[in-house]
Amino acid sequence: MTQVDFYILPDTTLEARLGFACRLAETIAGKGYRLHLHAEDEAMASDLDERLWTFRPEAYLPHALLGSEMAESVAVTIGWEQPPEPSAEAPMALLNLDPGIPEWFSRFERVAEIINQHQQVLVAKRECWQTYKQRGYPVKAHQLRG
Repeated sequence: MTQVDFYILPDTTLEARLGFACRLAETIAGKGYRLHLHAEDEAMASDLDERLWTFRPEAYLPHALLGSEMAESVAVTIGWEQPPEPSAEAPMALLNLDPGIPEWFSRFERVAEIINQHQQVLVAKRECWQTYKQRGYPVKAHQLRG
């Protein structure tokens, strides 16, 4: 059964949320997972694509947008509509930055949700929390300090 982790940030900005997403992506990929970052829309996906190249000068996290030539050859993909192809090579994780829950989330071994203190994000992710719990998925909160 899919394990769901909520990471709760003290910040209110999208900048902080996406910055943490990059650091978390590096951690998840470093643990051997094939990771898919599910963005809210194409603009966020492009922003994440750029940030993953620049979030830390010493970091290198090979990634690609879904649908690009490189998407099948890297362990980290970014998309906003369709799910990635299933992988037999490694366990799969989803970092969901969309306000809702993608209907295909349960194909992943792990799901990470990032909450900041922005009112719209709080409302949307509370609803996600309740949905996961109502469906019987194990949910864990990680309260992060500033």
